[in-house]
Amino acid sequence: MAYRHQLKVHNNLGKRLEPFVPIDPQRVRMYVCGMTVYDYCHIGHARVLVVFDVIQRYLRRIYGSPAVTYIRNITDIDDKIIQRANDNGEDFNDLTARFIAAMHEDAAQLGVEPPDEEPRATLHMAEILAMIERLIANGYAYAASNGDVYYDVSRFEGYGKLSGKNPDDLRAGERVAVDEAKDDPLDFVLWKAVKPGEPCWASPWGNGRPGWHIECSAMSTNALGNHFDIHGGGLDLQFPHHENEIAQSEGACGCQFVNYWLHNGFVRVDNEKMSKSLGNFFTIREVLKRYDPEVIRYFILSSHYRSPLNYSDQHLDSARAALTTLYTALRDVEPGAAGEGEQSERFFRAMDDDFNTAEALAVLFELARELNRLKAAGGDTAAVAAELRALAGMLGLLQREPEAFLKGTVAGSEGPDDAAIDAMVAARVVAKQEKSWAEADRIRDALKALGVALEDGAGGTRWRRE
Repeated sequence: MAYRHQLKVHNNLGKRLEPFVPIDPQRVRMYVCGMTVYDYCHIGHARVLVVFDVIQRYLRRIYGSPAVTYIRNITDIDDKIIQRANDNGEDFNDLTARFIAAMHEDAAQLGVEPPDEEPRATLHMAEILAMIERLIANGYAYAASNGDVYYDVSRFEGYGKLSGKNPDDLRAGERVAVDEAKDDPLDFVLWKAVKPGEPCWASPWGNGRPGWHIECSAMSTNALGNHFDIHGGGLDLQFPHHENEIAQSEGACGCQFVNYWLHNGFVRVDNEKMSKSLGNFFTIREVLKRYDPEVIRYFILSSHYRSPLNYSDQHLDSARAALTTLYTALRDVEPGAAGEGEQSERFFRAMDDDFNTAEALAVLFELARELNRLKAAGGDTAAVAAELRALAGMLGLLQREPEAFLKGTVAGSEGPDDAAIDAMVAARVVAKQEKSWAEADRIRDALKALGVALEDGAGGTRWRRE
């Protein structure tokens, strides 16, 4: 009997594990907060990209690809973008175009599939303005004396239901400047009046630009409707960004905004959150100079998406060793038709338990051990190899030819090319044939110093990069 999926997800709206039931059984709709494009993406961004890429892949496995709509937005106008463009002396559109292209390159390197749509804030100004107008008409927003438009938090009874924060406690910690135009310290901006030197758009309240929170409310509801299944992003967005999205969207649309809220955990360095403000972040491009993209992807998936992920060279080296083990098992094996056996069911049960990729990876190693056993015994390896590749493919792993990974070099890294290594291996074979053991050992040690491991077997000598 085929395995019947019973997917459960940890819903941060309620902080509990819940069965996943789509609003429309024939369609799953997911929106994820993407990047603010004023710099290169760092490893924290890589985690968002990879985690939700795996989630959308797995949802497509369950519901079918056409039944899943995955939206990941781009924030291409905000304070940081304007500041960086002014510092560079360039138009903000040129700045964002450059870093959007860089983000796409990084995502492709990591094996991240493009979302179905990738809305940009500057291209949805009409929807943003329309939502602000509805909020004012519904009594949830007001135009202030300084030309800004604010959301009136006191009008929304459910404020704090996602983050668990009490509005009264939040007010107690706020201090309001004497000239503050807001009615309440918790009120947040929907529309910012233009300042000298800033890009702006026309609005009923004067020239200006949108606040960050309203952009996502307008883009998500425009793409997926007023009520959809999943909203995701990094844990740092839960408050205030996602809390404010709920207040805006439900105030404007008069219905529940999202059923399931999913947040990935922080990436840490030396037990501190990775962030630009702390200066302890690593861009994806910096890490790709030293590690294969699939190694980075494996490293991200080796921990449950909600857990903290501790970045270190040691953990990346462990990820490389793990992938080497898996690819070595697939070496010299022609996969057959993929079937679903006991290990597939274990894999699905792990993924159905809130996308537990760490447990799912453990299943891949069980299959690799079985594959190695069959290879040693001269058994039929085709079905096991096919199952291993098929399951790994749902995680975006093990889809290359084994030799491409095992002999692969990291772009920009130093070291001998394949032809030079092949020549040294051939010279060692000749030395062994001539019983020049000292020369054979010398070549072996020289290769080891270059990061090349040799495997002597009945079929000859094979090599791989360490």
